[in-house]
Amino acid sequence: MKKILALAAAAALTAGVSAYAANPFSDVSTDDWAYQAVSDLSDQGVVEGYPDGTFKGERNITRYELAQIIARLMAKEDQLNAEQRATLDKLAGEYADELANLGVRVSNLEKKVGNIAWSGNARMRFNQGYDEDKKGDATDSWNGRMKIIAHATVNDTTYAEGRFVTNMDFKDADSAGTSMDEIIVHHQLADKLGVTLGRQDLYIGQSGIYYDDEFDGAIANYGTDKLTLDLGYGRFDAQDYAKLNKKDSKPEAFLARLHGADKSLSYELNYIDYAGGRNTVWGAGLTAGVTSDIDVFGDYFKNTDAKGDPAMWTAGAAYGHTNWKKPGSFRIGAQYINAEKNAYLGGTTYTVSGPLELLVDNDTNVTRAKYWLATADVILQKNVKLHGEYGFHVKTDGTDTDYDDLYTVSLNYIF
Repeated sequence: MKKILALAAAAALTAGVSAYAANPFSDVSTDDWAYQAVSDLSDQGVVEGYPDGTFKGERNITRYELAQIIARLMAKEDQLNAEQRATLDKLAGEYADELANLGVRVSNLEKKVGNIAWSGNARMRFNQGYDEDKKGDATDSWNGRMKIIAHATVNDTTYAEGRFVTNMDFKDADSAGTSMDEIIVHHQLADKLGVTLGRQDLYIGQSGIYYDDEFDGAIANYGTDKLTLDLGYGRFDAQDYAKLNKKDSKPEAFLARLHGADKSLSYELNYIDYAGGRNTVWGAGLTAGVTSDIDVFGDYFKNTDAKGDPAMWTAGAAYGHTNWKKPGSFRIGAQYINAEKNAYLGGTTYTVSGPLELLVDNDTNVTRAKYWLATADVILQKNVKLHGEYGFHVKTDGTDTDYDDLYTVSLNYIF
């Protein structure tokens, strides 16, 4: 795009902001069709010329130069009307990488270009689980999912967020449906103190084996990256506590987490007290970087209110690191999982969760599940990731059923 054309478009965004401007460039005459646009933008500090006093409007403009113009327009966002701000919003999204290189933090773009920012992700997945007839045979499923997230800035210390999700089973034509599955409001009460209200994502454990799903309630947090204390009260939306205890409703729970990271270590302690008794869970997790590419990790959880103090744990190692913006980056890992009934209550992060789900099904006699899990991720293109899991050597206590190995493969996209 010619520089002069880009500036004419930029001028349309600031129409009405400047009333008069003198001619700042020797090579832009008052007879040029873009004279008013160039002079107005120069007067507002949006564009700059060359040291020799020229503008060079016939030269092709670079993405970096256009990003500079967008950054300066963002500083004048309060002077733009709704239509102009919407156009600037689109430009800021298109040139987010260049803006970040200029020092305009991407996390702050939402404040600069309007009250609402949109993002999302999509997934196409082939997955295996165990059949419903309890014979231990693997059954296949093929499904897709899309999530659209609206992030609304209320003020400098408060934001609201909602998430729309569509799930589609490609083996069942009538299974598609769209709903809003999360609504939160976050208040940053002080520099190190915040509180989030509503249905929100919650990740417990270094590996996410204990829980990685939705939590309905309130969670307050205080601290820094090195050490943060979370205190929450609400319901674990994906846990099958009711089935385990043969009750009709999910009880409320009190949650306390102490977690953080320092250099090559990541650590956490967890305490969860479920109302109504029978479930008080203690947990701890640790990840340690052995080298810049290799880390070892583990999680341990115990239910001290259930009979026999059942526990679950995992330990493993991984190599590599993925970066959504770096095609070819990858991470592979392997871990061993050992879980008893009433220690695992549902909601694990892993897609190959069939052995764990046996523990929350009262129609089986499984009291313990043990298996190996291999995982792999590779960035195929920018914002496109291939993910795979393989669960094997599945052993159970309480039944003689021979359970098949399970695997899943998915393509994941962020936008």
